[in-house]
Amino acid sequence: MLNGQLQLTDMNLGASMTRLRRPLFAVGVLSLAILAGCASKGTRAPVVDMTGGQPAPTATSGSYVVKPGDTLYKIARANNVDIENIKRWNNISDPNQISVGQVLRMSGSATGGGAQTAPVASNRPQPRPLDQPETPAASTPAPDATPTPPPAPVDTKPATRAADANVINWAWPANGQIVQTFNASSKGIDIAGALGDPITAAADGLVKYSGNGVRGLGNLIIVEHQNGFITAYAHNRALLVKTGQTVKRGAKIAELGQSDTTSPRLHFEIRRQGTPVDPMQYLPPK
Repeated sequence: MLNGQLQLTDMNLGASMTRLRRPLFAVGVLSLAILAGCASKGTRAPVVDMTGGQPAPTATSGSYVVKPGDTLYKIARANNVDIENIKRWNNISDPNQISVGQVLRMSGSATGGGAQTAPVASNRPQPRPLDQPETPAASTPAPDATPTPPPAPVDTKPATRAADANVINWAWPANGQIVQTFNASSKGIDIAGALGDPITAAADGLVKYSGNGVRGLGNLIIVEHQNGFITAYAHNRALLVKTGQTVKRGAKIAELGQSDTTSPRLHFEIRRQGTPVDPMQYLPPK
């Protein structure tokens, strides 16, 4: 009888232990699965901002992302690129209309036309060049923006010849109409023309500067002459001489342009001992 009770008791105890091990086994399996999942990842899962913000654009080879405080001139200077090329590659008519985060093409070899913006969700408007109005998807592309009309010529009265005007054999650096006369603010005269018109040296001299590092004057050439005179030629499209090069009166040194100004023109200055003087008092009558 005792042997029978012991056998029954053992059977009941074994059944109880079996029922107890089942939930413990399930908990153990679940814990191991969780630990295995945690251990299998070397990095955290990416965190997605669901507030509507988009990731910042990144610059690829041959491009530049506009940052706060950037200007088109500053970007061109920092990347040693002609501002006119940047405007042409990105279909920009107004150099002041660029926005933070905009991706600009910095070379003509990249594919596609116009400046690009960061990718956005499919339900957002697609990027478009800043100088073109938004049009329906089925319509034809809008034409390029109308070019800025050239400024009207200004009346110029015959200037009194300077006492030392004949010290140097002067010549006109361009053949266009005068659209800005000399005053304390301009420090020179502006001569209108077409893009690519020849710019010539006003007198024999030595090129002291050829570059675009002076803000507001675009592509600039400075030539040093005898007797303390220098001449400056600003807003050029192309510079055809280098610093240290000797030039002769009438030699082509640049092409008329629109760099860092509103319309095609040459800004021309004559300085005597570092002081701006009226070029009309030195240049020969037309």
